[in-house]
Amino acid sequence: FFGIPMQPSAQQKFQRILDRLVPQVALRWIIAFGFLVLYILRVTFAGGFYIISYGVGIFILNLLIQFLSPQNDPELDDDGLSLPTRSDDEFRPFVRKLPEYKFWLSTCKAFVVGMFLTTSRVFDVPVYWPILLFYFILLTTLTMKKRIEHMIKHKYVPLSGKKPKPAARTVDKEFEKKIAN
Repeated sequence: FFGIPMQPSAQQKFQRILDRLVPQVALRWIIAFGFLVLYILRVTFAGGFYIISYGVGIFILNLLIQFLSPQNDPELDDDGLSLPTRSDDEFRPFVRKLPEYKFWLSTCKAFVVGMFLTTSRVFDVPVYWPILLFYFILLTTLTMKKRIEHMIKHKYVPLSGKKPKPAARTVDKEFEKKIAN
């Protein structure tokens, strides 16, 4: 502005790094796994913080459900934009409620916020952790069962992004003779 060179702010630098990570899916998830390992180490060595871990787990479960869900739920939408249900229906790509990039970014943010919250004993609420673990596993199992039943009922697979290939056409013999002559 006015020809004066300006130094990029920390936010701009961070955004530039995120922009470079967009096409590198494997690297992004390796980074998320690294945050998970750091979080587990932090909670293990700090001891406690089961409520924080439970909250992070529920948040990531919610993100996963949104990631696996179609943007237009066939049970809720009556506007004709539902998923194809027959093989001769027009191909419509699976559009997620939560895109993969936002799923990754929110997951990383959850681990960072969780690590930050484990720095203060104020958030270390004493609870009997086996009950939280059991409830989390039960909640995850029931939620994923419901989501898988929804996928089977409406015949969509959120993890395949490939367009189906059209069936091979049988060419009429008369037409082949005309083309050959």
